[in-house]
Amino acid sequence: MTSEVGTRARNGSAGRQTGLRTLIVGAGEAGKALARDLQRVKEFGLCPVGFLDDDLTKRRVRHLPVLGRLSDVLRVATAERIDVVVLAIPGLPEAEVTRLATAAARVGASVRRLPSFVGLLQRDVVGTDLRSLHVADLIGRSELHVASPEVAEIITDRTVLITGAGGSIGSELCRQVNGFAPTRLIMLDHDETNLHRLQLELRGEAFLDSHDAVVADIRDAERMRQVMAYYRPEVVFHAAALKHLPMLEQHPCEGVKSNVEGTENVLLAALEAGVERFVVISTDKAADPTSVLGATKALAEQVVKRNSGGRTLVSAVRFGNVLGSRGSLLPVLVSQMAAGRDVTITHPDVTRYFMTIEEAVGLVLEAALLTTGSETFVLDMGAPVRIVDLVANFARQLDVRDVRIRFTGLRPGEKLHESLFSEYEDCLPTSHPRIFSAETLPVHEDFDSLLLSLYDAARRNAADEVRRTLRAALPIYRPEPVGAMAAVQASAPYPDDY
Repeated sequence: MTSEVGTRARNGSAGRQTGLRTLIVGAGEAGKALARDLQRVKEFGLCPVGFLDDDLTKRRVRHLPVLGRLSDVLRVATAERIDVVVLAIPGLPEAEVTRLATAAARVGASVRRLPSFVGLLQRDVVGTDLRSLHVADLIGRSELHVASPEVAEIITDRTVLITGAGGSIGSELCRQVNGFAPTRLIMLDHDETNLHRLQLELRGEAFLDSHDAVVADIRDAERMRQVMAYYRPEVVFHAAALKHLPMLEQHPCEGVKSNVEGTENVLLAALEAGVERFVVISTDKAADPTSVLGATKALAEQVVKRNSGGRTLVSAVRFGNVLGSRGSLLPVLVSQMAAGRDVTITHPDVTRYFMTIEEAVGLVLEAALLTTGSETFVLDMGAPVRIVDLVANFARQLDVRDVRIRFTGLRPGEKLHESLFSEYEDCLPTSHPRIFSAETLPVHEDFDSLLLSLYDAARRNAADEVRRTLRAALPIYRPEPVGAMAAVQASAPYPDDY
C-alpha cells in the first residue's frame, strides 16, 4: 500500500496541492467568515473557488467571484470541477438543501453544512467550527474525491437497488446514486422507520405507499428472488449487514445469517434476474480475520468470488472505519464528551484505518465502474491512525478540554492493528491511482458443503458449532484474542463502542 502517495487537487500537480475545490453557497456574513477561515488555514484541506448567492448585486466577496445563483449549482459545479459544496446560509429550507445536494452529487461533489458535531454539543457556532466538518487532521490525510463523473455511465437511466438503504452507508449511497438520475432507485431495508426517514429526505414526502421503498429481510431467500424478479434492477449495491464486532462475538449465528447467507440470498437472486453489476460492501476486518465479523465478511467476499464469471459483474469493496456512521467512533465520542464521561479506548497503541462516508460511497460507486468481475477493491487510506491521537485532535477541534481517557482492554476478536490485505493476498493496481484490488484467496475445495453446514448450525443457533465451521470453511480465521492487553479483558469494563 502506498501510504506516501499525496492527495492531489483536481486542478493541480502533486507539488501545488491546494486542497479540494470548494464552492460556498451564501455570500453573506457566514459565507465571508467561512471563506476567510479557508483562505487562512490551509490545514482545512479546502480551496474556495467562489460563491453562489441569489443577491445579483454581489460580484466579488473576499476576492472570490460570485459565480451564479443557487439554482446554478449544477452548471457551476460542473464548469469549476467542484469537489465540495459548503452551505453557509443559516436556516436554508430542507427542500433547498436536498436540491443542492442532489445537484452536487450528479458531478460527484459532496455537500457539507453548519453546524456539525459542534451543534450536538450545544455550543455556539463560529467560523472556526468549520474545522469539525473536515477530517484531514483526524484521518492523517486529505479527504479523497474518489467517484469520477464517469460513474454516470452505469447509473443514469438505470434501475438501481440498494439493500440496507436506511443505514448510514446505504442512505448516503441512495443520496449519491439519486444525484446521477437513475430511472428508478429501489431502497430496500427491513426497518420501515429508516425507510420513512430516507424517503422523506429524498422525495420530500414519505407516505410509504411508493413501490420504490421496499420492506424486506435479506435472510429471506424467496423474498429476495421475488423482489429481484419484480424490479429487474440493472445495478445492485448490497450494504445490508450486521457490523458491530463485539455483538457478533456474542451472537455468531446472527452474523452468519445476515453477512454470509443473506449476502448469498441477495446475490443469487440478482444473478437469476440478470443484474448487470453487483457490489458487496465488506470490511478491512476480513483481512486475516480474528473476529466473527471479519470471518463472516471474508466468507461473503468468497461468495462473490464463487459466483463470478457469468454475465453479472460481481465485486466487493473493503471499508476501513467510516467516520460518522451509526455506532462509529465520532458519534460515540460526541455522546461521551457531551455527558462529561470518560472517553473509552481499548488500548493506548490501538490504530485503525479511517475514511469518511463520502469516500466510502465514492469507493463503492467507482468499484462498480471499474469491475471486470470477482475483484475485492480497497481504497488507499494512507497510514493507520492511533485512536488516542484522533481523540485528542477531535477534542481540540471542538475546544473540549481535560478529556479523560479510560483504557478498557482489547475485546475478544479485536486486533491491535488492522490490515487492508491478508498476508496471503497480493495488492494489485487498478486504473484508479488510489484504488487497489486484493487478489483474494481461492475458496475451500469443500466450500459449498461447508457453507450448507454453517447455515444449518446458524439456523439451529448452535454458536459453538458455528465457530468451528467458520474455522473449517476459512482456514485463515484465527479467533484467538490478540494484543498486549488481551489478558485483562475478563475483568475490564466494556466501553460503549471503541
